[in-house]
Amino acid sequence: MADGKMCYRSTKIPKTGGNRVNFRASGHSWRLYCGTNVLEGSLKEVAARAGAKRAFVICSPSINARTDTVRRIEKALGPTFAGVFDQIEKDCPYPNVCAARDAARAAKADLLIAVGGGSVLVATRAVAIFLGEDRDPFELMTQYPADKPAYSPRLAAPKLPIVNIPTTPTSAMNRAGTGLKNADLDHRMEYFDPKTRPQAILLDYEVLMTTPSSSHRSTATTVFSSVVGAITAAESNPLVEGDRLQAFRLAFRAYSGLAENRDDAASRADLCIAAFLQNRAEDDGSRLGASSSFGGDYAVSTALHVQFPHVGQGESISTIHATKIRLSQEEDAAAAQVVAEALGLGRGNRPTRLVIADELERLYRCVGMPVRLSEMNIPRSAIPLIAGQTVKNFNANAGVRSDAERIAAAQQLLEAAY
Repeated sequence: MADGKMCYRSTKIPKTGGNRVNFRASGHSWRLYCGTNVLEGSLKEVAARAGAKRAFVICSPSINARTDTVRRIEKALGPTFAGVFDQIEKDCPYPNVCAARDAARAAKADLLIAVGGGSVLVATRAVAIFLGEDRDPFELMTQYPADKPAYSPRLAAPKLPIVNIPTTPTSAMNRAGTGLKNADLDHRMEYFDPKTRPQAILLDYEVLMTTPSSSHRSTATTVFSSVVGAITAAESNPLVEGDRLQAFRLAFRAYSGLAENRDDAASRADLCIAAFLQNRAEDDGSRLGASSSFGGDYAVSTALHVQFPHVGQGESISTIHATKIRLSQEEDAAAAQVVAEALGLGRGNRPTRLVIADELERLYRCVGMPVRLSEMNIPRSAIPLIAGQTVKNFNANAGVRSDAERIAAAQQLLEAAY
């Protein structure tokens, strides 16, 4: 309960999909281990399967200083443990990644073990790219030539194998994209390399519970909002449909539990698995995060949490998600009904999208997330700056809209969400 209101609603599985047509699906080699004492029970096997002799850990300062995770890894690996770099900061600053690359090279690493949330997992992919490629990192990143579509250079060199040990639910755990913060540029450094996908993911219950509740709420919000936006797609591939529906079911159940102060290792693992399934659905189907009528705005959220270090990724979403839905110019009745049914909402006299927006805002409040930009100590005068940083974001705006259109839409959203 919160403010005398029930925060959890029962739900039913929404109806999605359409006529079946020809489809294809593919995947990369991966193994997932989940449960208690996974590090002790599986990490040595994972390293041996990768042929590793020098396994190098990359993490944040807090993980090494405030938890016993790195010590557990060292004990599990024995002589295969080659050291640790523990200076990865929020949003993967480029200098941090270069220092991690140098440390891994000095350790003669042949396996990279990423321990942390999205920033650490993304940074570790960048380390693998910088170690494997012999070109300058600025040549390797996504290019934005004037008056031409953006493009990502092909990164053909072999990469060191990666093992991910997430400390919190994150869509970064099995993706191939990389974005680094660089204070000297007006945009992130972006890379894409399928060879940086992890060979194994270890969801260790004890590791997941080391993340403070406030940080977990933020990352859980990111996962939940993404699956809300994804379930509206009419998908001919039954594998994609199944992954999206199960991702929503797991995420909604666990996220609603947070609203009732229920937070345990199994629920945290469910949110991780939901993120994994949603990523797999995007690999086999269409990428929806930036375009769904009921998703957030990826470019705006990214600009917010990169520009303001005190803003988490989840907060950058919860403060604009409901507003973005309210601003939608068209009422997609079928999509709206899918989301409404999934959230356990009944029919009413108001437009369904507005009912959905109100419900998401209520749920975010129940979980303890902000729902207005003004709650985040962000000056209103910063809105033009934030809007301007949404242009060079390949995932959200790969040359589809003009810079002026993107900036105008972003500024309208930010003003309405303030």
